[in-house]
Amino acid sequence: MREFLVGVLVVVMALVLAGIGVLLLPLLLLLGVFLRLALGLIILLLVVWLIGKATLFLIDVLRKKESKQI
Repeated sequence: MREFLVGVLVVVMALVLAGIGVLLLPLLLLLGVFLRLALGLIILLLVVWLIGKATLFLIDVLRKKESKQI
């Protein structure tokens, strides 16, 4: 009898965990979408910053090159 109750308890716990997983699925999907958008925005800002940094570096190099020729 004790083995039967332990088996039932294990099955019930597995069903409870599966139910929690099903209930959390929409939240996890929403968090995944939010994380994707946040990472995309961070990468976009980083790319814009790198473009600006490279542009200023090239302007500085060209100005130094002009100063040497004159």
